Amino acid sequence: MGDQVEGGENQSWLVPDGAQAVRLDGFLRQCLPHLSRQELHRAIAENLFLHNGRVARKGDRVSGGDRLSFVGPANMLSGAPPPAPQLEIRIIYEDESILAVDKPAGLPTHGFSGRHGATLANFLAAQRPGILNVGRSRWEPGLVHRLDIETSGVVLVAKTQFAFDQLREQFRRREIKKTYLALVWGQPIERGTIELALAHDRSDRHRMVAVQHPERSTGRRIWRATTHYHVVATAGGLSLLEVEMETGVTHQIRVHLSSNGYPIVGDRLYGADYPESFGLARHFLHALSLTLRHPACGQLVSIDAQLPNELREVLQRIGMPY
Repeated sequence: MGDQVEGGENQSWLVPDGAQAVRLDGFLRQCLPHLSRQELHRAIAENLFLHNGRVARKGDRVSGGDRLSFVGPANMLSGAPPPAPQLEIRIIYEDESILAVDKPAGLPTHGFSGRHGATLANFLAAQRPGILNVGRSRWEPGLVHRLDIETSGVVLVAKTQFAFDQLREQFRRREIKKTYLALVWGQPIERGTIELALAHDRSDRHRMVAVQHPERSTGRRIWRATTHYHVVATAGGLSLLEVEMETGVTHQIRVHLSSNGYPIVGDRLYGADYPESFGLARHFLHALSLTLRHPACGQLVSIDAQLPNELREVLQRIGMPY
């Protein structure tokens, strides 16, 4: 790795004399190991690195005596989420081992580099900086699970590494009960269980798809997934469901319900055939509660997040009791 020189917002690295020629992106990965490959390539594509004073390309070869310079905003190379004290997120439970927040819709749970400054991780960096050293990744401080950006509700955070490891094990063993509320189109049977394997859509990595015959699918990763639901109320061709995730696959509830003919109201990704959103700028999915064994004492703890006002207003508008 080269010698690093800092000045202002710029950072520079000198390739050691005598070093064999290597690809530029490979050398920068050694200099900036905390950045993901995707984030590094994005920064290179945005012309934020110079190679001997000229715009660098990821396929460039660098050798002894070459200088690489970063000319973007300094926080983009941060080794941890930059603090965001301006974010207002309600903490709904806290003790010495864990805390839980009521994540608002529209807020990502975390980012992947210092360029992301408005996430739950940035809030935690400002309000509980000691959590930055907890977890598996510096970009996910203390976060033992995630919610989609448009999903509101309970997010659990470990304040110690011991608590993090204990809670991750509970999630792995499916011992943590995760309950959601979802407003869907249609009227499913009163209670049901959906067991459909999920995989990334081959044509769009942002989507997940249900896999009817996983044993026949090859060449991609498949996740088994199980979702339970029961109907809380119905009105005007819509149903309010209480949903429990037995597993925790990306977009699981949204794909399972849509695949069974009951897409979530406002879900532009999996419910595009139902454009009516009742004025919502998000989908109607809320993480209502988590029930877990406290990592320190083993007692059952249940943490609840009330339904947000914008979702309550939709229920009132369609005359659905809740």
